[in-house]
Amino acid sequence: MSVDQELREAAKVAKAWPYEEARKLLKRYPDGPGDRPIIFETGYGPSGLPHLGTFQEVARTLMVRHALSEMVDWPSRLIAFSDDMDGMRKVPPGVPNQDMMHAHLDQPLSKVPDPFGCGHGSYAEHNNNLLRQFLDRFGFDYEFLSSTECYASGRFDETLRQVLRNFDAIMGVMLPTLREERRKTYSPVLPVSRVNGKVLQVPVEVVDPAAGLVRYVEPETGETVEQSILSGGAKLQWKVDWAARWAALGVDYEMSGKDHIDGVIQSGKIARILGARPPEGFNYELFLDENGEKISKTKGNGVTIDEWLTYAPEESLAFYIYREPKKAKQLSFGIIPKAVDEYQQFLAAYPDQPWDKRLGNPVHHVHAGKVPPARMPLTFAILLNLVGVALTDDKDLLWAFVKRYAPETSPETHPELDALIGYAAAYFRDFVKDSLHRRAPDAREAEALRDLDQQLSQMPPEATAEELQHMVFEVGKAHSFENLRDWFKALYEILLGTSQGPRMGSFIALYGVENSRRLIAEALAAAA
Repeated sequence: MSVDQELREAAKVAKAWPYEEARKLLKRYPDGPGDRPIIFETGYGPSGLPHLGTFQEVARTLMVRHALSEMVDWPSRLIAFSDDMDGMRKVPPGVPNQDMMHAHLDQPLSKVPDPFGCGHGSYAEHNNNLLRQFLDRFGFDYEFLSSTECYASGRFDETLRQVLRNFDAIMGVMLPTLREERRKTYSPVLPVSRVNGKVLQVPVEVVDPAAGLVRYVEPETGETVEQSILSGGAKLQWKVDWAARWAALGVDYEMSGKDHIDGVIQSGKIARILGARPPEGFNYELFLDENGEKISKTKGNGVTIDEWLTYAPEESLAFYIYREPKKAKQLSFGIIPKAVDEYQQFLAAYPDQPWDKRLGNPVHHVHAGKVPPARMPLTFAILLNLVGVALTDDKDLLWAFVKRYAPETSPETHPELDALIGYAAAYFRDFVKDSLHRRAPDAREAEALRDLDQQLSQMPPEATAEELQHMVFEVGKAHSFENLRDWFKALYEILLGTSQGPRMGSFIALYGVENSRRLIAEALAAAA
């Protein structure tokens, strides 16, 4: 059996969540989709900048798309949809030219002038451009679609006629979900005012579904207006809009956050009314900050993408996002080192795994099956300890230590290690430095440290990390530490200023025997 055949057979029974999701599409089309591609979609509201939620939704959707491609040879597309015809209901904080922005409240985001003065045609165009740069930055394979263009070009016209033909049925879905006061003014259709260009939230009356005609009272003039909702004359309320988009674009798969569960249910009902089948998908859990609170763009809690990428490589973020999407997880600066090292552990394990284990390995999905070799001789955690004891963020000096441990490496041959050293220095500077407090040893610990120093003095220069680890282990046993974890914990606290740390043998090999003896001497002096 060829490698491709082995992969396909393994993919068909793989338990990793992207395969479980892809199997929903196999059930959707038991005889295949025919000539049409499978349509995946992710949505984006351009009232703000692209953020971690945007990244996670696109990245996870592409993982499902890739899993499907490993099972069957079906064509597929990913649509990144920008809801840029949505009315700007409030001015985002922090955006320049606030007075100008307030003057354009309720107008489509694609009609609000660009407040940044970048030469874009609108506020939405500015943010759409950032979205595309953002997606391109990560090499995502997608097709961009603009809500404004879809409405204005007539692409949604037939679906809009269907909305009018089924107006009462759609109202029957939506009205029970609304507060009594909201029911009085609710309409699935939001006309675009001919007077001021605003997206109006007013009751409408259907006049002629085939012609797309509705009747409403223009708020500014009080006049009764008959207007076509076709070709950009209106947009739809968001749950109806979501359903109409599924119907018009033939969307087969779209995931969304747990906070949109109700939207998925109501939009699914409306999609069926419009004659379409709702897409497959699932509702992922939301990220929490270090206090267990939901991450909010408005609050600014949690970690942004740019912040994560200041302290760790992109693949570590994709790795963290891949894991347990239906479980609420903390997204704070404190989890970054662990995510980096766990990614490296899975990367190192990948080549020797059989196919069934490979397809459950997160790195297979992070790299869409094109998994790079593991070339990292040091963990992020041990680099953090190195920066701490060396008291420097000078990469040249740090490289001098690294080359002692891994002489075959250099910035030129191992650029990923060079980058990780930089990330470790930045993370130590901003999050670790002020928390380190080396304590003095007690009498028994001081005695053990003297013995450790003596043993180190007798170790040959070429001693390996494993030999050094064994020696440290034996010193702890010789000094009757009932639990050797207590011995290593004491070493971390006394020598490194932290309650946990790397394998001491690896650290000594990295930092050097003489430098390590100097740390011991400083600790013993503090105890004197």
